[in-house]
Amino acid sequence: MKVQNLCILGSTGSIGDSTLDVVARNPERFNVVALTANRNTKKLALQCARFSADIAVIADPSLVPELALHLEEAGSKAEILAGEEGLASAAGMPETDTVMAAIVGAAGLGPTFHAAQRGKKILLANKESLVIAGEVFIGEARRNAALVLPVDSEHNAIFQSLPPKFTDGLDAIGVEKIILTASGGPFLDMPADQLAAVTPEQACAHPNWDMGRKISVDSATLMNKGLEVIEARWLFNARPEQIDVLVHPQSIVHSMVSYRDGSVIAQLGTPDMRTPIANVLSWPDRIDAGVSHLNLAQINDLSFREPDLDRFPCLSLAFAAMQTGDSAPAILNAANEIAVEAFLNGRIGFNRIPELVEEVLNRVPVTPLNSLGDVMEQDRLARIRAIKYTEAFND
Repeated sequence: MKVQNLCILGSTGSIGDSTLDVVARNPERFNVVALTANRNTKKLALQCARFSADIAVIADPSLVPELALHLEEAGSKAEILAGEEGLASAAGMPETDTVMAAIVGAAGLGPTFHAAQRGKKILLANKESLVIAGEVFIGEARRNAALVLPVDSEHNAIFQSLPPKFTDGLDAIGVEKIILTASGGPFLDMPADQLAAVTPEQACAHPNWDMGRKISVDSATLMNKGLEVIEARWLFNARPEQIDVLVHPQSIVHSMVSYRDGSVIAQLGTPDMRTPIANVLSWPDRIDAGVSHLNLAQINDLSFREPDLDRFPCLSLAFAAMQTGDSAPAILNAANEIAVEAFLNGRIGFNRIPELVEEVLNRVPVTPLNSLGDVMEQDRLARIRAIKYTEAFND
């Protein structure tokens, strides 16, 4: 058994925590080479000390002295890197076999793309890499023989429910539909006229999953599911019409694959991100994830329903962006990141999030994407327009 040398991009977030928990349960399989964080220097230093990481990367270069102090206090001798260059170096360093891409948002694209260029095994928790740069990213991964495995519970469930040759196209393996499940978030049954008064604290209180604030808000608007729809299109070489969404409040069936012969294969499990993380870390083997086993005898209800697109317009916007293609998903994602940030900071109301995203989609011209530079330019233009409309909403 070959020991995997692991770099975790975003080690101080919820996915990073869960990844290190799985690593700690299987120390004979993994060697932590590099850990990265945005601003949480103290937690990063403690993680580096516990897992004997060689490299510590802080995204904000101004925090290097603070990180150095915390590393010394924790007894870690990790080398410090910083900024975008530091993140890219950690993701692409020769010593690294496997990269857990868990930086939230478009900020994770650069280092994840660098890992693809270096032909790494990429455990993709950063859905934005495929949302905003799907064709460019997948093309780069294929050119460099990088292996991209999905961490999101829904995509990992589909991955587990498909035969190995899904990269040849779903038609070739008899797949009719891939069906992503959505919990529906905390406002699934809230009267629509009350959504305008939703607070950030309410939006971040997910009923089933422990997630960061941005992803929790995306789950509450169903934009998270919309981004996952776009991600699935590239991960599984699917046509837009081959992807569907069902609301499943119990979060037990993580996703399904419907086959031409009438079979539906689903992956079930308790809602714990350590399961998909352990799956991709050890693939094609199976390892202990520390997750309690699902007791089917205690499950009284598995219910499904069509998503209410009038109630959750963000999902409709994502499907439309996927159909449009080119830079439309990048514009969608950039506008949504600005809108969610504005909501969390109290500058716009919850129901304004889809309004702002739609406005930006209607105003920023869609263009072809041929390179990472094209992607980042469209992301930049969309953010400028989104910030402008955020300010207008406050006038």
